[in-house]
Amino acid sequence: MSPPIPQTDPRAGYIETQAEIDAAIARVLEGGQYVLGGEVASFEAAFAAWLGTGHAIGAGSGTDAIELALRACGIGPGDLVFTVSHTAVATVAAIERAGAVPVLVDIEPGGFTMDPAALEWALDAAPPGRPAAVLPVHLYGEPADMEPIARLARRRGLRVIEDCAQSHGAHYRGRNTGGIGDIGCFSFYPTKNLGALGDAGMTQTNDPALAASLREIREYGWRERYISARIGINTRLDPIQAAILAAKLPRLDADNARRQAIAARYDAGLAGLKLDLPPRRPECGHVFHQYVIRVGDADRDRLRAHLSRARIGTGIHYPAPVHLQPAYRGRLAEFPAGLPETTRAAGRILSLPMFPQLSAGSVERVIAEIRDYFT
Repeated sequence: MSPPIPQTDPRAGYIETQAEIDAAIARVLEGGQYVLGGEVASFEAAFAAWLGTGHAIGAGSGTDAIELALRACGIGPGDLVFTVSHTAVATVAAIERAGAVPVLVDIEPGGFTMDPAALEWALDAAPPGRPAAVLPVHLYGEPADMEPIARLARRRGLRVIEDCAQSHGAHYRGRNTGGIGDIGCFSFYPTKNLGALGDAGMTQTNDPALAASLREIREYGWRERYISARIGINTRLDPIQAAILAAKLPRLDADNARRQAIAARYDAGLAGLKLDLPPRRPECGHVFHQYVIRVGDADRDRLRAHLSRARIGTGIHYPAPVHLQPAYRGRLAEFPAGLPETTRAAGRILSLPMFPQLSAGSVERVIAEIRDYFT
């Protein structure tokens, strides 16, 4: 029997970097500084340099990073934040944690990120409240169409906060995601392109004033210890996770290149079948956090079952858009014409195995089983 192929495998990333990670953990434990400190500051500097932005401020998770960004921009109760429903629920949860109101915008036809035309329509028909920010999500490793999105936001005086949880290293027309808007927000959840061994997050900005606000708010609003100059929260990047991420960062470009190579092989091997391959935005770099195909409504679940019988793992990212989940159904503001592209995509998407340590032989098995299903 063939060995199982997981859809993702964060343990493989640990094993590949085990010596460096184990040494980093030991260094933190022996150093005795277990909250913020030098390890966090060092990784913040290294990640900012890698990304090409001026300031990096760590957080406890990617969700916290978005909340922190909104608070640093002065966005709170009653303010409107325009984002998408085709995303991890964390995006919307963070907006509500900041007290703001999510307004959901449809995704592009045939794509997975915010539709600029739908955004313009939503801005023109905004519900009561102060329009305050646009929060596009760079999903599956593909950048959102930032030029028209940012232009619409700037024209109306709105902040642009990027959800980069799945786009470490992706670039949009020569600029890295996370460095295009006012603040970029990253998750280092273990399955991400750069993954910790637990929860961790990061905010990025080129604005020194925003950077100062982010640093204060993440630790109770302190400017000096135990004295809160403003209302803050507690979301500090753990130094053990910072040390682990610093050990893995030098491999990130090579890992992304491997993801791109796997995607290219999937592209070639699955060409001509009754499915849609992942879209690519011209002049942009996709880093394939996920390789997501679209399959007809009648085929998606049957194909998934076929692959499961062949011991091949798949995922659905995400099975229900946020606006159709029980906690949110009927209470979130939506794009005036509804979210037809979002709803259509949710019933057709399927994530194939994708992680840098996936072997060439495993990729060929996935392709062969999918071809077998369709032929």
